[in-house]
Amino acid sequence: MEKAILGLDIGGTGIKGGILIKGHLEDIRSIATPALESQEFILETIASFINTYAHYDFVGIGIGIPGLVDSREGIVIGLANIPSFQHVELKKFLTRRFGKPVFINNDANCFAIGVHKYGVGKPYKNLVGITLGTGTGGGIVINGHLYSGALSAAGEWCSAPYLDQNYEYYCSGKFFQNFYHSKPKTLAKQALAGDPVAIRAFEEFGHHLGELLKVILYSLAPEAIVLGGSIRKTYPLFKKSMFETLQTFAYPKVLEQLKILISELDETAIHGAVALVDVEEDVVSV
Repeated sequence: MEKAILGLDIGGTGIKGGILIKGHLEDIRSIATPALESQEFILETIASFINTYAHYDFVGIGIGIPGLVDSREGIVIGLANIPSFQHVELKKFLTRRFGKPVFINNDANCFAIGVHKYGVGKPYKNLVGITLGTGTGGGIVINGHLYSGALSAAGEWCSAPYLDQNYEYYCSGKFFQNFYHSKPKTLAKQALAGDPVAIRAFEEFGHHLGELLKVILYSLAPEAIVLGGSIRKTYPLFKKSMFETLQTFAYPKVLEQLKILISELDETAIHGAVALVDVEEDVVSV
């Protein structure tokens, strides 16, 4: 597709947008989300933000949401940290307002199809994308197609029970905050400076992440797992312990073929959102 596509990442704190033109993402901008306002006010805010891109004459709108989404009907079931944004017919609202096709999905699913379409996941037909940030999210690409599942909830391994909590508790920024009372970025600087406590924090994190990746291998055995999110930048600090844990996976031949990749895209959420429009026939749901 050579025509412009608008991608939006709508979250509890901010709304971010960008335009894909000839394969390149341009004009990244953002506004604060009026999270405590009414549903109608938030919808009008989104519409006003989209209007700032009107001069591009984009052919479609792709949107990533951190929550459950009925991707066929374009209904947002719920969005974290926005009390009024429950059961929102976002696709219908935006289609009527702009007369363009609108595609909406969970933001972790967007990440997976984004890295497959535009990033390091290009060579692989079967991959899983895992976002490591404030929380943990997962998305699945099967035979080159995004698999969303019911209400775009496929790949939510983060909520599965693990130890005394769930995987997200141990495989996201929550781990560093809850056990080391610090942010990953701060601890990373300390670890690189040789602080033994900070070094141990990332070793433990790598162990927990390795356990999560084993669950993914047992369930899907993908060709590649792509890590994204802000914590991916600390990969050298947890890589060794993560692979040590992966070595306990029961099927070594499967592990030998697995590629662990680090996303090079800084705007993965928007890349994934535009990918929804670019590959609209490739979205699979149940």
